[in-house]
Amino acid sequence: MTLGEFLLVAVLALPAVGAVLVAATPRDRAARVVGTAVAGLTLVAAALLLLGDHGWFGYGPAPAVRAWHRLDLPWVPGLDLRFHLGVDGISWPLVALTALLTLLCCGYTVWKVPAGGSGRTLVALLLVVEVGILGTFLALDLVLFFLFFEVVLLPMYAIIAGWGGEDRRRAARKFALYTLFGSVLLLVGVYVVVAAAGTADIVALTGGAGLSRGTQLAAFTLLGLAFAVKAPLWPLHSWLPDAHTQAPTVGSVILAGVLLKMGTYGLIRVAVGVAPEGARWAAPVLGVLAVAAILIGSLVCLAQDELKRLIAYSSVGHMGFVLLGVATLTATGIQAALIGNIAHGVITGLLFFLAGAVKDRTHTGSLAELSGLRETAPRLAGLLGFAAVASLGLPGLAGFWGEAFAVFAAVRRGGPLWTTLAVLAAVGGALTAAYFLRLLRQVTHGRPSPAVGRLTPGLAGAELTAWAPLVLLALAVGLAPTLVLGFATGPVDALVEVLR
Repeated sequence: MTLGEFLLVAVLALPAVGAVLVAATPRDRAARVVGTAVAGLTLVAAALLLLGDHGWFGYGPAPAVRAWHRLDLPWVPGLDLRFHLGVDGISWPLVALTALLTLLCCGYTVWKVPAGGSGRTLVALLLVVEVGILGTFLALDLVLFFLFFEVVLLPMYAIIAGWGGEDRRRAARKFALYTLFGSVLLLVGVYVVVAAAGTADIVALTGGAGLSRGTQLAAFTLLGLAFAVKAPLWPLHSWLPDAHTQAPTVGSVILAGVLLKMGTYGLIRVAVGVAPEGARWAAPVLGVLAVAAILIGSLVCLAQDELKRLIAYSSVGHMGFVLLGVATLTATGIQAALIGNIAHGVITGLLFFLAGAVKDRTHTGSLAELSGLRETAPRLAGLLGFAAVASLGLPGLAGFWGEAFAVFAAVRRGGPLWTTLAVLAAVGGALTAAYFLRLLRQVTHGRPSPAVGRLTPGLAGAELTAWAPLVLLALAVGLAPTLVLGFATGPVDALVEVLR
């Protein structure tokens, strides 16, 4: 086994074995420490995937395929299914982000366990979720991709239902029902592709693999809807605000930071790659839905009066920019989607950490009861201000590039439709700034409310440890977007060639 193959296995095996070890450790705090250590080792393994030839999947016949690392073993020979894993410049940033956020969340539980159950069980579930998300980003077999995609459902349901807020069970059921609906569509879409092509290999399938136009249209419709539920993309988003509002802090961070990216990644890697004719056919509809998500998400946020729900609805708008980039089917647009994914994961993960800290201290999420935060907790208010301006797309911070590139890609696509969509998306960007500035005015300015007035200015060391990497990443990606885009240039250019 080569080093690359070993690392691919290690990235998945470590959290899987770690979940078993955590569940078997009798002492709760010791179990949480073990889980955090395993998550740290997983991050190291994910980082080491950078070693080797930084090639890319060539999106064509198998001899043209090049990857940083690949593992291809027989899995179910009778059905010609293979345990096929690989990593490239499109998937690696998401793999690293998943490993980092899981480590931060597990470390956070060492300091504070949300009410509802044992910390040991929560950490074990977080590690199982990590296995599913990482496997989705690494799978190069459609059936394997589907199985990893489904691994996430039950443990995330348990996290929301077990450690969430007062209405957690309804929110968890809603999350499960929507996700199951998407799973059925994904399963049918996978069957349509595999039955028509005679293979489940994603690399061989990319570019259409001889699939008829009708098959590609049907496959893209099924796969696109399935990934739209997971992303979630408007109008299939209504499970998201409830799930975010009721989930514990660490659940919201994982949910927003990387679980949503399974949908957008699947849209790029699987739906667009496997059914390019379907993508070209559906592109105008995707563009219209993307701009609708941006505008509707922003308008709802302007009227929102609950902190976590506002951040949740902001995700609908941000995912709209990601979808707009994909819908243009251009290199610039897909690059915008990729960096938008990473920026949203970093910034919204930080926002949910901060929202959880505010809610834990004040015991309320109502914006009407949260004023004057800068007077009593200036450090917390400053970090919230930083995260908000990063999310609204301030130049120099990570949130800027995805939104700007998506609008630019729509303008370059040309024509009355795409120019109109670009203008409306830009208006949505202005509305994003408006609702985040409204949030800061209500929460950080003014006289301290009774709930805020009793706060102390200090921050726990564990909080700073969990938040600091996200702050630094928001700055680093904002100042040097090539940290993400540099890896993806090759595979994105190759994918666009297939789409022409």
